[in-house]
Amino acid sequence: MAFVVTQRCCNDASCLSECPVDCIRPRPEDPDFATAEMLYIDPQTCIDCGACADACPVDAIYSEDELPAGMQRYAEVNADYFERHPLDAKMIQPAPPGRVAKELGTLRVAIIGAGPAAAYAAEELMRRADVEVEMIDRLPAPHGLVRAGVAPDHAGTKAITTMFEATARHGGFRYLLNVEAGKHISHAELMEYHHGVIYAVGAAADRSLGIPGESLPGSHSAGEFVAWYNGHPDYADRVYDLSGERAVIVGNGNVAIDIARVLTLDPDELARTDIADHALAALRDSKIREVVLLGRRGPVQAAYTSPEFLALQRLPGVDVIIDESELELDPASRAALDDPYTEPSTHLKVELAREYSQRPQDPDRKRIVFRYLVSPVEVLGTDRVGGLTIVRNELTESGGDLVPQPTDRTETIATSLLLRSVGYRGQPVPDLPFDESRHIVPNERGRVTAADGTPMTGVYVTGWIKRGPRGVIGTNKACAQETVAGLLDDFAAGKLPAPRHDRRTLHALLAVRQPDLIDGSGWRAIDAAERERGKQNGRPRVKFVSVADMLAASRGRLPA
Repeated sequence: MAFVVTQRCCNDASCLSECPVDCIRPRPEDPDFATAEMLYIDPQTCIDCGACADACPVDAIYSEDELPAGMQRYAEVNADYFERHPLDAKMIQPAPPGRVAKELGTLRVAIIGAGPAAAYAAEELMRRADVEVEMIDRLPAPHGLVRAGVAPDHAGTKAITTMFEATARHGGFRYLLNVEAGKHISHAELMEYHHGVIYAVGAAADRSLGIPGESLPGSHSAGEFVAWYNGHPDYADRVYDLSGERAVIVGNGNVAIDIARVLTLDPDELARTDIADHALAALRDSKIREVVLLGRRGPVQAAYTSPEFLALQRLPGVDVIIDESELELDPASRAALDDPYTEPSTHLKVELAREYSQRPQDPDRKRIVFRYLVSPVEVLGTDRVGGLTIVRNELTESGGDLVPQPTDRTETIATSLLLRSVGYRGQPVPDLPFDESRHIVPNERGRVTAADGTPMTGVYVTGWIKRGPRGVIGTNKACAQETVAGLLDDFAAGKLPAPRHDRRTLHALLAVRQPDLIDGSGWRAIDAAERERGKQNGRPRVKFVSVADMLAASRGRLPA
């Protein structure tokens, strides 16, 4: 029996180096790695050794004969990939890059941010150099979007934090949490204490729709809603009106699907997750019966990934609704499906949509409705959201891409809750250049570049602020490795001035400027307290959702 990669795959490629027969694709050096929805195992080459499953940080790999209920189709998904991308003769894996010579001394690096991009950068630094790393984040808890963005019912994906915490236990690593770069310490000061600074601050701003009525009460960004139900302290006090029967989400990516699941799942199911208590209470009182997802292009171009779309089949008590008329493909989309280079995942998305459209519906069940080739035109209402006008689109070819163009056909959807899920964008970082068109810090392979294109000595970026908001958790691994490789090359070449001050002096400075600094022991106290609260309620953890409560827990004084 072969092993099979399933829905939870995080794409960090930890399994690749463990495979003795090199049968996992795509690899980081392959052209399709950056856009791959997941990794795949060739069933014809796999020798059933299980090394990949042992290495997977999110437990996404199973033996074919042990696939959990509802995941058997992934055996077919893995095999289909290799039908279109036959495995070449075994290629010798390139030797991993070596460590920096000890004679160069200890490298000191500050990483701003504590999400996956930051964690992968720290891991690579620890692996390749004698290093002291300070991980600085403005929040009292690390892990970024794994904690505040991954859906609560995706506990397997959240398990990747176990690997991140293994890095945090390294003797050269320090957490400096509840500390804001640019406020408690400037960029210039950071450079005085380190050879280099890596900014891994993500892309925190939501894109807007730019249509009339968007600012009405009841219209919100998806990112803020996700942060609310995940217990992010900046959004824990938000209030969302769930009294209507229908919610509309503009966008049909994975975040939109996450929200649709959370809004339609039985609250008793959510009560077994780490969802924030305030959100769970609100969802228990929710009257929402239908969630409509709007995609501006067709099912062939849908933004969601096939694993997330497939997983909706296992959603208890919820019908997935797609009208067959929504699946009539234009000539260009049909041609894309016929193209031998089109990924199997695209075919699977269309196949699944057709299956959903033919399923019987139960009027007593909640509904997730997918609409394609529509765009919002105007949010309707006077004192709050009452509906949304949408326009039907047609796809036209432009520069090799299929671009949605509005027609003269419009309709109105009644709703009291509108969530825009149309992507994120980076925000300017204090004292760094910023590309206003791409919403990233300009860089060359992670080295920050000034306005004239020259590299800024000792300043680096990784993650979404480097490449834009695309990719999944594991995509950040290769991204971080590229950035760290540049930093280590600069260090070895003597391009990075030695720090003027040491680690001890830095900690003393920050202790004065931010008396509420939370270090590694403080975070571990918070983590232990949340887990204990969860244990008492049959949940993985019950999160603290205020900075004050986290501070109290970090000092051993548990909030009531």
